[in-house]
Amino acid sequence: MTDAPVQRLSAFVHGHVQGVGFRWSTRSRALELGLDGYAANLADGRVHVVAEGPRGDLEQLLAFLRGPDTPGRVDTVVERFEAARGELRGFVER
Repeated sequence: MTDAPVQRLSAFVHGHVQGVGFRWSTRSRALELGLDGYAANLADGRVHVVAEGPRGDLEQLLAFLRGPDTPGRVDTVVERFEAARGELRGFVER
């Protein structure tokens, strides 16, 4: 990571995003960017992505989530940025 201030991204991804490798590909991209966090399936079919790192890297992850290279079909991404909490280490699938 760079010396840029660390923030937290919380993104709810809607669409056909479970059972298609979406969490794995999100984890792969997040690790390439050096982000900490997780991607978790929710009972209602969404995937919740939480990541911490510099804002520019978080924006790149968000662009990936919305982009054409994710598995499945993304209909909508609802995101929120806030202050980092610092409790995340690595990036995992939940």
